[in-house]
Amino acid sequence: MTTLALKYRPRLLSDLVGQEASVHALSNALKRAQASGRIHHQAFLFAGVRGTGKTSTARILARALNCVQGPTATPCGVCDPCVASERPDTNLDIVEIDAASRASVEDARALREQVQTRPAFCRYRVYIIDEVHMLSRQAFDALLKVLEEPPAHAVFVLATTELQDVPDTIKSRVQIYPFRLIPVGLIEGRLQQVCQGEEVPFEPHSLRLVAEAGQGSMRDALTTLDRVIAAGDGHVREEVVREQLGIVPAVRVQGVLDALHAGDTLAILDHCKALSDLGADWFSFWRELIQAFRDRLEIETRRDPSPSVFLRSARILQLLLQRERDLRESSLPQVVVELALLTAAQLPHLAPLDGLVSGGAQATRPPPAAAPTPPPVLPAASPLSPAPVQLTAGTSAMAAAPEGMRKPVLPPTQPHPTPQDVESLRSAISETLKALPSGLPRALASLPHLATELRWTSPVLHWHFPLNVRNSAQELEREKSNPHLLEALAALLPGLEGIEIQFDAAPAERPEAQLRRDPAFQALLQASGGEIVEVKRLPELP
Repeated sequence: MTTLALKYRPRLLSDLVGQEASVHALSNALKRAQASGRIHHQAFLFAGVRGTGKTSTARILARALNCVQGPTATPCGVCDPCVASERPDTNLDIVEIDAASRASVEDARALREQVQTRPAFCRYRVYIIDEVHMLSRQAFDALLKVLEEPPAHAVFVLATTELQDVPDTIKSRVQIYPFRLIPVGLIEGRLQQVCQGEEVPFEPHSLRLVAEAGQGSMRDALTTLDRVIAAGDGHVREEVVREQLGIVPAVRVQGVLDALHAGDTLAILDHCKALSDLGADWFSFWRELIQAFRDRLEIETRRDPSPSVFLRSARILQLLLQRERDLRESSLPQVVVELALLTAAQLPHLAPLDGLVSGGAQATRPPPAAAPTPPPVLPAASPLSPAPVQLTAGTSAMAAAPEGMRKPVLPPTQPHPTPQDVESLRSAISETLKALPSGLPRALASLPHLATELRWTSPVLHWHFPLNVRNSAQELEREKSNPHLLEALAALLPGLEGIEIQFDAAPAERPEAQLRRDPAFQALLQASGGEIVEVKRLPELP
């Protein structure tokens, strides 16, 4: 019985999927060889991950070189050399060597002697050495000279999944062709062609899951498809694919995703319990969740490209990616998943640390309450003063009555004016400052409304400002001893002799700010990829 991976193995360079760069370069080399009648280079190195077509391409190259019409990029496939290349075990001129089992220096020396033998039937004798990185250092040294100056009838094709393990001396004597991971979309399209050729019904999204399970390897994807078809009685169903691959049901992934965006921690715990009851592979679930979250992030960004929307989801996605390594190494994966999801659900609701350090906390702190301010004391009516007493804001009718008809009012020891009295004082002082003579700043009129506390305690008018308006209050600090200013305010507040100005104390530096200024701590954060979540002061030791 032939598996799908062998049945649909590429036979021509045009059959290779996802390796356009290497296919194009090899095709041009074969066209040059066809034009000149001989190949210009005799040593090739195909490097890439498993299942991307390295060995298949090596066989195609051997067929293209030995075809009766060749060297050609499009071998006929019907001549004796083309047919013989399909069965390298029975073809004396196509030698496949597994370097993993023949890695000794004796094997390399035997190969070096065998290379001198001319081909039996074909134009070239092609040596395909698979997993060449498994050769020993002495074996590489033994092959070095023959790779640099091979006989005219010999062609070497080396294949490896670990290019970094191949010595530089070997790399400098071969042409290197990289074989990339095959995109999921190309693998899915190839799987559709296979299912149609095999007349196997399939559900649309099921092949996408099989292609993703291949992780860039066409051979792995075809092997998985073979297993899924057998498990599904000749059908490819999404439910069977998820069961065979241990993939979490899509409804669970979407449920966790919705709970994350809604910040619903109880729903997250319920979904995790359901996954535990299903016996889900937590690492597979995590990979599915990250991919689904990434897809939703793309949709949201395209719909609303505002920075706030992107940053909110990007912070969650970054946290999920950071916890992937913890999940892989932990013996309690469910606990890691639950903790990471609960943290990510609350992450958008936390205030950014930069905002707190730069003064965001100060901006959200309510201003200090204004101290009780007594109303302005105006001179009482005197029988020697014929001028009528005018009622102003803050002056009661009892104060305007004749002296004999009113009782003496003793000032309270601790006056408690109403907010209306404080506002009246602010307005009265502001109007007075607006009418200042020329030469004094007109901006002084806005200062009474900027003060958090304005208190008149004869003979001093007390001003208290928040720290963030200090620049605006500098005019008042410079002019507080100006006689014209004091004279204008004394007309409103009899007995005024001076002005006292105070500011809020500078806020104490937060612990987060101290850590951000510490170069050693910042180096630790950068090396570990961590972040400041909470700062606590340790209790003092007895």
